[in-house]
Amino acid sequence: MDIQKKPLPRRNLLRGALGAAVLLPLGGTLASCAGGGSSNTSSGAKGTVTSTNPFGMADKSTVDAVIFDGGYGVDYTKFAANIVAKAHSGSSVKVSPATQLAQSLQPRFVGGNPPDVIDDSGAGNIGISTILAQLEDLTDVIDAKNYEGQTIRDTLYPGVLAPGTFDNKLAAVNYVLTVYGLWYSASLFETNGWTVPKTWNDMLALGAEAKGKGKYLFCWGKEAASYYLTLAISSAIKEGGNDVRLALDNLKAGCWSLTPVQDVLNGMKKVIDAGYIKPGGSGTQFTAAQAQWSNAEQAILYPSGSWIENEMKTQTKAGFTMTGAPEPTVSASSTFPYTSLHSAAAEAYIVPSQGKNVAGGKEFLRAMLSHDAAANFAKSILSSTIVKGTVPADGFGSTALVSQTKLLSDAGSNVYTWGFDAYYGMNTDMLVLWNTFLAGKSDVATLTSGMQGLSDKIRNDSSIKKITVT
Repeated sequence: MDIQKKPLPRRNLLRGALGAAVLLPLGGTLASCAGGGSSNTSSGAKGTVTSTNPFGMADKSTVDAVIFDGGYGVDYTKFAANIVAKAHSGSSVKVSPATQLAQSLQPRFVGGNPPDVIDDSGAGNIGISTILAQLEDLTDVIDAKNYEGQTIRDTLYPGVLAPGTFDNKLAAVNYVLTVYGLWYSASLFETNGWTVPKTWNDMLALGAEAKGKGKYLFCWGKEAASYYLTLAISSAIKEGGNDVRLALDNLKAGCWSLTPVQDVLNGMKKVIDAGYIKPGGSGTQFTAAQAQWSNAEQAILYPSGSWIENEMKTQTKAGFTMTGAPEPTVSASSTFPYTSLHSAAAEAYIVPSQGKNVAGGKEFLRAMLSHDAAANFAKSILSSTIVKGTVPADGFGSTALVSQTKLLSDAGSNVYTWGFDAYYGMNTDMLVLWNTFLAGKSDVATLTSGMQGLSDKIRNDSSIKKITVT
């Protein structure tokens, strides 16, 4: 079953206080971004096209690469730069770190001298919709052979090109594969004979067992209350299928009252009312709350993306054996299988058509998508790229990375995501609702009304450009 079949527009990538990538919907059409289906005529010096130089990168040329300097840093791109330099004698890649991409690069686009390749990420990203017509179609990169002689397209995980596709134009290649799930200590679970819950009823049963050991099922921090919204949406999509995903992403009237959504929220409410969530989260900084899970083991489960291991590497108990599992369903007869997975590609790489070395920009991406560069990223960052087969069986010693690979393998093509919350900037308002709910100070009806109110307000505001997700 291919849960999402149509390419989606690339989503603006936001990085907030949590340092985690938040992505827009993997499977729709950005209605406000019509046009730009073909790229401009590429500029820059040209070399000879060969089997090892598929884009005709000129000899002894320099590639100007501007890379978002966020949670992943830029060292992984320097590794790829060295690959290019070795393959093209006398050539080099100049890697320039940046944080506010729009602020620093918009003048260069206006002046007609943009970089050759850009990692357009972070809260200050340019936003592809504003420069779509000025970007190369990267289909030729994906259809090229990698440095190991394989067609790049054949080495990628399913669905990872969709986020960078606008109006049938592959305008961006999103390099990092984020896996979302429930994270836990496999050693703690083994010691206590616990099993990761597959349904919300299982959650209640495990919560009771954890309480008997003096532990909570969950904990949360005030800035990351939305992680539980992510958990709820994922669980509801599994239960109700694409009807739920599309209703939420398209801000449909009554979408928060859909039965699968209500079933999940009621399941969460039972966990809250039973006292299985550690109190005080609305007054706790999020990494401090996460340390209550990863270091003190006061809580036994935590919903997050695969950045969690790297984020908490200095605050994780020795022998914790961090491991990921799928989010629960409501019932054993859910529309999507339990093994289906919320996952999406991030870190959007683009090649401006007016760059001085367009061929070099594409060659840099070819190096990034090589087995060696992708394996280096996985080893140094402990997270997967979109390139398959780059994580060894031992996950470079990371149990979390091993589990990410298993989750992706078990899910197959049953992968989904959404993005209305990030696209419309709803996080600040949603945090208020979810902190209150998790603290046990509101009921499901109040939360439902509040979330529906946010969706309705945006849907009815004609000044806000809407996305149509299919």
